[in-house]
Amino acid sequence: MSENSQNPCPDCGDQPVINRRRFVETVGGAALIAGSAPLMSSVWAGPADKRPAETAAAELYQTFSDSQKKTLCFPFDHQLRTKLSANWHVTEPEIDDDFFTKEQRELTRKVVQGATSEDGYKRFLQQMEYDSGGFGRYSIALFGQPGSGQFEFLLTGRHLTLRADGDSTPQRAFGGPVVYGHGVESPKKNLFYYQTVKANEVFQALDADQQKRALLPKAPRESAVEIQGAEGAFPGVAIGELSSDQRELVESVVKVILSPYREADVNEALQLLKAGGGFEKLHLSFYESGDLDSDKVWDIWRLEGPSFVWHFRGAPHVHTYVNIGLKQA
Repeated sequence: MSENSQNPCPDCGDQPVINRRRFVETVGGAALIAGSAPLMSSVWAGPADKRPAETAAAELYQTFSDSQKKTLCFPFDHQLRTKLSANWHVTEPEIDDDFFTKEQRELTRKVVQGATSEDGYKRFLQQMEYDSGGFGRYSIALFGQPGSGQFEFLLTGRHLTLRADGDSTPQRAFGGPVVYGHGVESPKKNLFYYQTVKANEVFQALDADQQKRALLPKAPRESAVEIQGAEGAFPGVAIGELSSDQRELVESVVKVILSPYREADVNEALQLLKAGGGFEKLHLSFYESGDLDSDKVWDIWRLEGPSFVWHFRGAPHVHTYVNIGLKQA
């Protein structure tokens, strides 16, 4: 599929938001390490199989014929579940192929809708349409079995990796690393430019010395998002060294970048951020390489700490790699 679509990206409109009070209570705000109790929505307080995405994934699994299972279903610990790329197909059949029934395609759509926020679902559909010709050009796989405690749905394709795991993977947000992007090679027209704008608000709020520490010449490899733990070395300026106003801006960045995903996964990501030391342990870096339009609105940036890695590469188009969790022994 060509990197370019026949249709330009529509206006993204207002950026999505998460309720500030809920966010602060969940993650503890700028003073996260003080450790307030997380606020969990009652919608997500029940067993994982009550979540809409996991319920639809289990129903989808039950509709598969034996031949379909041979192609689409794998053991939970299969190596394909942990592969990470901005452009790959976990299995050969695409959702719109005759390989799937109409019911199966609709259940697949319900999984994706259940795993994202309202805005995120619409945004990802726009991205899939532009980058590959639509939702039907993506592929899926299921790992493990419903009800076993180890079960995960995985969708992959150009510029998108989405998961629904029902907390089958301990101490790992989203069930593992995820990817999102957009193939528009004009920074102000891509679907995720609002995230770059928000991150750059922090840069503009830094003083000259802080900007010098935050701005680095060359970005690391975009897929280098391994969880390092407390002993890790992180680039950029330390959030713990910033003023309270500056830390609040970083908090707002985290709210915005998490907002395309469902509340359950947002809550889990924030709890894991807290378990890794919270905002105080994060570092924020911007990169001179890839400054599209030479406008010093830094299109490549990275937010990283012991349990949190978010690498946003906005040049020449968006590739974002995300990994949130605790370092495994």
